[in-house]
Amino acid sequence: MRKTATKQSGKIPAQPGPREVASVKPGVPADAESVIPGAGPSTHPGERPTVRLRDAGPDDAPRYAPEWLELREGPDAAARAGDLIDPLRIRLANLPGKAGLVIHDLGCGTGSMGRWLAPRLDGPQHWILHDRDPYLLHFAAVASPRSAADGSRVTVETRRGDVGLLTPDALAGASLVTASALLDVLTREEIETLATACTGAGCPALLTLSVAGRVELTPSDPLDEEIADAFNAHQRRGGLLGPDAVTAACEAFSERGATVRLHPSAWRLGPAESALTAQWLRGWVGAAVEERPELKEPAERYLRDRLEACRAGELKVVVHHSDLLALSRPTGGAS
Repeated sequence: MRKTATKQSGKIPAQPGPREVASVKPGVPADAESVIPGAGPSTHPGERPTVRLRDAGPDDAPRYAPEWLELREGPDAAARAGDLIDPLRIRLANLPGKAGLVIHDLGCGTGSMGRWLAPRLDGPQHWILHDRDPYLLHFAAVASPRSAADGSRVTVETRRGDVGLLTPDALAGASLVTASALLDVLTREEIETLATACTGAGCPALLTLSVAGRVELTPSDPLDEEIADAFNAHQRRGGLLGPDAVTAACEAFSERGATVRLHPSAWRLGPAESALTAQWLRGWVGAAVEERPELKEPAERYLRDRLEACRAGELKVVVHHSDLLALSRPTGGAS
């Protein structure tokens, strides 16, 4: 989730400015010499990710371009754990006194979670979309689904600033909290805040696509493991949990009485996903080099070779993630 823009020039590149991003058509990388913001490390040391459990300032710059989120939407949808939907449906059907579902989507981006989940749930739904970036909120609202699995109406509202300081009171009346690629950009304290709010409100949480810290590339390269280790270390900067987040979330929700289910949700990227693979590679290697500058020279060769294999349709990548469903004890006497 800590993403940067890079350039494909045989060297680990720097992030393009906002004007470069503005000229990119949705779903299409700007060109061979630029990378969509959202695919690499932070622009400035210590800069926080887009999603956080505190209010955004009025001048906070966006961290992710719609082009990056659109590139990953298909693989995200294919990766999410459909096996978690049935237990979620059962819990939602047993919630007390609900004329319809109220769903809070944290760090909604362009709204891909709603487009994936709303058509899989029955009954009227009202989605409350949270994000720091008003531009992304506009995308999410315009492209939101209009009907549930049974044809019931789906409505949306948007709120800027993510969730602020999340509390059970902030989730009063909520049926479900959702998020994608959220946990790994939180601190342990923030995960505990999230778990406390959800369990205190008796609200289930479906938290998908958290990085697991494992990547498989075919064909393999001797530098794969070293790049992966450096990337994982980068994800843990500033107290963020990175690949340790899912374990921390399981502990936090379980300690508060929730039943937790985990399911793998890997990206499986082949020739059909070459645009996403190229963006991901640049960001993955760029973060590794930012963490370990001594890797710069071998990483330049590595990235060049990997991008060439990607363009030739010869590279396959599995990026492991985990999906988490936390079923909090409901309030109001439901079982």
